Amino acid sequence: MEKSNSNHYKFSIILPAYNEEKAIGKVIDDVRISLDNSKYRNSYEILVVDDCSSDKTAEIATSKNVEVIRRKINGGSGASRKTGILAAKGEVIVMLDADDTYTASDIPVMFDYFPDYDQVNGARDSEQGTLKFLRLPMKLILRKLASYLSRTKIPDLNTGLKAFKKEIMLKYLWVIPDGFSCVTTMTLAFLCNGHKVKYIPTKYKKRLGNSKFHPIKDTSKYLQTIIRIILYFNPLKIFSSLSFILFVSAIVVFLYSYFFREKILDITILILLITAIQVLGMGMIAELIVKSKNANN
Repeated sequence: MEKSNSNHYKFSIILPAYNEEKAIGKVIDDVRISLDNSKYRNSYEILVVDDCSSDKTAEIATSKNVEVIRRKINGGSGASRKTGILAAKGEVIVMLDADDTYTASDIPVMFDYFPDYDQVNGARDSEQGTLKFLRLPMKLILRKLASYLSRTKIPDLNTGLKAFKKEIMLKYLWVIPDGFSCVTTMTLAFLCNGHKVKYIPTKYKKRLGNSKFHPIKDTSKYLQTIIRIILYFNPLKIFSSLSFILFVSAIVVFLYSYFFREKILDITILILLITAIQVLGMGMIAELIVKSKNANN
């Protein structure tokens, strides 16, 4: 697509899809209707990245006259998104789950925030997944942890509706995993590196077809992702938190041993204090390495 005369950006809509034959056609139609009725009607492309589906996802997408990229190996949600990012021609990319859970009419609204913002995310108004009694508390804990470690309030950590500048995302492509935690990584990579991130409210619908999300396994991966990304980009935050916990533990042991055992546990307290200092020192060194690397880039 050529750039529109009235806009400085051209846009790519990427739909990562795996066995989404029940929804992919409707999602493409909704995206097209939404954008064709907006000021961006002449400045977008739609790419469907088929992650080696065993159903008719690719055939249905092809019949809709959009570009379809067929992966030869099933690599996961993140792998499909990375494939789409590299193939996209747009300067701004929006990613939309192909299961019809998000509202396509939000896409033009998101585009309106560019170029002032580097990333715009849809913050969902509800949880429509399976096993809500597990998902909701887990997501709340992970979101609070990520907000604390990134020092930014995060309304929705793993939203599947995300728009961003391609030029910036390419810098962090190396750190994006192949699985579901890819969208969490994309958010944290931008936040931890000082890029301007915006959240807008969006409706979240019950998906068409079966969910591929595994609550326990994928939540564990989300937790690992949060810690890994913060270690990559803001290691002092994690090391200082661990150091603080060790320091407080030393105080607790001192008070307990003094008041309840009438004997100060010198060795235990000393080990905790020395470890706290060492952990803090490691964090400071890691922070210097990260800042030096960023300065060279």
